[in-house]
Amino acid sequence: MRRHPEVLWAQRSDKVYLTIALPDAKDVSVKCEGGGLFSFSAVGVQGESFDFSLELFGNIVPEGSKTKVGLRNIICSIQKEEKVWWKRLLKSEGKPAPYIKVDWNKWFDEDDEKSASDASDDNNAGYEKDDGSSEDEGMLYLPDLEKARGN
Repeated sequence: MRRHPEVLWAQRSDKVYLTIALPDAKDVSVKCEGGGLFSFSAVGVQGESFDFSLELFGNIVPEGSKTKVGLRNIICSIQKEEKVWWKRLLKSEGKPAPYIKVDWNKWFDEDDEKSASDASDDNNAGYEKDDGSSEDEGMLYLPDLEKARGN
């Protein structure tokens, strides 16, 4: 039986970012086709198969797309053929599948992009961070309360 991993998405005018939440994935295969077809397959930790195909809203440039496999997720940076904002991720107008969600950590609105691109290099936005390889990622710092009280 095939399953779908959670897929988070965000966009810029020139790229779409897909973060596929699949820890310790093996045999990862990502295919991008110019017509906007994106396909993913991998094997999970316990040998279960994960796969999905998406018909994206617009055309993409397969050669300009990158994939980075991390410990906890797979990050795909997909270059759009035209530098425009898409109304939605998928070509179909209905509600997307329940495993596809907006990545609010990487999300930018159309008018926010100019101010953000001035502050950071847009080519690497969201691609290099959050690959799950950081030792203390997500860790909360708690001070030593005994030392603070003087005990």
